[in-house]
Amino acid sequence: MRRSRLMSAACVAVLSLMSVAQQQASAQQQQQVAAGATVEQKAGAAVAFGTTRVVVSGDALVQARPDTAMISVAVVTQAQTALAAQQENARRSETMVRALKAAAGAGAEVETSGYSLQPQYTYRENQTPLIRGYEARNTVAVTLGDLSKVGPVIDAATAAGANNIDSLSFTLRRDEPARDQALAAATREALRKAQVMAVALGGRVGRIVEVQEASAGRPVPIYDQRAARGGIAGKTMEMAQTPVEIGTLDIRAQVQLVAEINMER
Repeated sequence: MRRSRLMSAACVAVLSLMSVAQQQASAQQQQQVAAGATVEQKAGAAVAFGTTRVVVSGDALVQARPDTAMISVAVVTQAQTALAAQQENARRSETMVRALKAAAGAGAEVETSGYSLQPQYTYRENQTPLIRGYEARNTVAVTLGDLSKVGPVIDAATAAGANNIDSLSFTLRRDEPARDQALAAATREALRKAQVMAVALGGRVGRIVEVQEASAGRPVPIYDQRAARGGIAGKTMEMAQTPVEIGTLDIRAQVQLVAEINMER
């Protein structure tokens, strides 16, 4: 009888120990689940308050004073025969070139940019075109750095036999400094936009991920259309001097920037 009581007491003790172990295991499992939830919450917070990226662009315009003028003048002659048109053109062109070199100075470039000799036709309905004569054209390009000589060069050309002013334009011989200035200004503008967006999102610019030059335009030459249209028609017998007004050149640049923004609470 006594032995039976001892065995019952032992069984009760074993059951008690098992119950305690199960309770401890359950408590550990609950702690692990809670810890996992905390990690997931932290991970979610890291995503919500981590980093994001913005893509912005910056544009800039720089104006520069031109330092080079380019003038295109021509001698056009017409005659009944090709030889006569060519010979007359050669004589007048030689005189014009000498006058251009004298007026432009030693530092100027004077070179032939085009020559043509073509028949001129008379057209009648339902008939074969007939050659009525020939036209010769000799075009000379003048490039000079002394812009004060532009007017005198045009005057000298027309006085020496030029009867067509094809074009007059102004540009920059070395445009790198102006282009660099425009590119730097466009980059600063793009960065400013990124900083404005970062503040609006409640963060700050962390780093610049990528920068690309979207476009960088070279200076667009300024054309004096009056010279191109007028030829020598506007000159009087008193040989009035040709007025030339020089404007400014527009140099444009555009930059695309990718910035990483650090989000903050």
